[in-house]
Amino acid sequence: MNEKFSKIGFILAVAGGAVGLGNAFKFPTLVGSSGGSAFVFLYLILTLTIGFSVFLAEMAMGRLSGKDPVNAYKILAPKNGDKWKFAGFFMIAGIFVLAFYLIILGWVIRYIAVSFASLPSTTALAGENFENFITNSFKANLFFYLIAFLSTFAVVARGIKSGIEKLNIYMMPLLFILLLIMLIYSCFMDGFSKAAVFLFTPDFSKIDFSVVLNALGLAFFTLCIGIGCITTYAANLGESANIVKSSISIVFINILIGLMVGLVVFTFVFEFDANPGEQGVGLVFVSLTSLFAKLGFIGNVLAVLFFISLFFAGITSAISMIEPFVFYLINSYKISRLKAVIISAIGVFVLSLSALLSIQKDAGATFTFFGKSFFDILDFVSQNLMLPLGAMMTTIFVGFIMRKTDLKRLYTTEMGEKGFTIWINFLRFVVPICIIIIFINQIWG
Repeated sequence: MNEKFSKIGFILAVAGGAVGLGNAFKFPTLVGSSGGSAFVFLYLILTLTIGFSVFLAEMAMGRLSGKDPVNAYKILAPKNGDKWKFAGFFMIAGIFVLAFYLIILGWVIRYIAVSFASLPSTTALAGENFENFITNSFKANLFFYLIAFLSTFAVVARGIKSGIEKLNIYMMPLLFILLLIMLIYSCFMDGFSKAAVFLFTPDFSKIDFSVVLNALGLAFFTLCIGIGCITTYAANLGESANIVKSSISIVFINILIGLMVGLVVFTFVFEFDANPGEQGVGLVFVSLTSLFAKLGFIGNVLAVLFFISLFFAGITSAISMIEPFVFYLINSYKISRLKAVIISAIGVFVLSLSALLSIQKDAGATFTFFGKSFFDILDFVSQNLMLPLGAMMTTIFVGFIMRKTDLKRLYTTEMGEKGFTIWINFLRFVVPICIIIIFINQIWG
């Protein structure tokens, strides 16, 4: 209970939470299809304003309360704390995300094993193999899911220092090294120059309202905002850490790794004249595996490195999704961390099992509601509804409800009186509008 993150441990833990599978699935394609470096510049601006403002709000709640999201609202509310505490339960979004996220992480583990053997030689064959695996191989899916599931909860069970910090201290540098090795190899391929042009040549003609919304959504979610992770991690941060500087470091690490993944992915895409517009799981599990196959043994080596990198990115993100709820159980019910982890694990497993069955051909109909699989429902409800609403509650609470004197005491030494005034007014009057825009775009965009 008294464990605290070190400065570097906190930075790497939060960066690890932000650097997830989305860096491989979403970030490179958004950059490439939305104006290259023009989009990166736009994303940077929005991240350092909108995302950064909400990030600091969640940080303030954690640092000043020393508690999980639910108890942070309860303690910090000047009045009606018993009502405000319910806003903290938006952290359950992390459980919903984790339930299907671990299934995808299981696919990553499976492809690490596949990469040691014979990779599919064509995109059509790769697509057929992937489709058969996720829809017709329940036992295999469950096996690889359990590896991801047990690995995640084993880390969380070990606590802040021995589990979460230690994992990120090792895995984040290893992730960077693995990506650097693949990036260096990519530099000697013809596709590298095309990938660099694709990602870094600004094309402002592609910047329209929809691109701004994409950049705003990416900036908003790139810092683990909305699931209580920042509040929980900040509650376990030592008093000497500079919050503002740490936050800037986290943003830099997230962007750097996203761009490195993008360069590696699109080097292979352009090297073999594949479709650069493809995104999501199709880009990683279908296109890339067949492209790696064209390089023979070297392709197998690169595939192993790539999917291990994805596993590192995935598990560091996974633990950040469940820790808020575990911390809540510990604080509210005075139980051991192990008991809290077991309770959380049971809940996640039940949701995951339902999601996994919902994408199987034989059982899918039973777990389909309103025309959507339970897997897709978890995705939609958590990311499109709960995350924006959770962030909105944080913005309103910190901007209008919390005592301003407490916030000034926390932040004026780091950003000065003028900086604090700009931040609090931005949080109050600009950020809520942006969150509403994101929310509408997520639902009806």
